Amino acid sequence: MQNLHQEFFDNLAAEWDLQYTAEDLERLSHLVGKLPISPGMSILDLGCGTGILFDLLRRRVGPAGLVTGVDFSLGMVQQARRNSPFSNLTIVQTNACHLPFRDSSYDMAISFAAFPHFEDKAAAVREAGRVLKRGASFFIIHLVSSGELAALHHRAGGAVASDMIPPEKELRRMFTDARFDEVQIEDRPGLYLASGVNAK
Repeated sequence: MQNLHQEFFDNLAAEWDLQYTAEDLERLSHLVGKLPISPGMSILDLGCGTGILFDLLRRRVGPAGLVTGVDFSLGMVQQARRNSPFSNLTIVQTNACHLPFRDSSYDMAISFAAFPHFEDKAAAVREAGRVLKRGASFFIIHLVSSGELAALHHRAGGAVASDMIPPEKELRRMFTDARFDEVQIEDRPGLYLASGVNAK
């Protein structure tokens, strides 16, 4: 399954950014603008794709901060590196379920438009908790609801046909099992936003 997913996203990497409209980018900028990001923070972008969040995040953390993007698709990573050659940005090809980073390394983690594609979602949440500092937040963001996203993936077919956001009860359990507190989930037409605060 993992290899099929990697191949799927490798094949789409060159054209990936074209799917986002000006309205999408404006909405995304507004959402990121509301996140509690401060200069000097270290932020982990899980499933970064071609780096759609990079410019928004790196400007917020400033030259003293760092944005680390990870993706399992080599094609996406290569495109992200071409798109974003910035000094306060690092891009790593790796699996979100097995992160090669030290415990308590990051001030925030974000997964935008990627979480349904992780092969072991519970492991990805645990890994996010492991690498986050105590009190740091993990955000899962989509510009569509969970139902809208499932329909989009079903129509796309292939490797992503069954990729979906877990039901709310299941995702809350994943967050709780990974020792996240203050779990919040908003799921409505045009937006999915889940978050938790690392209590470890």
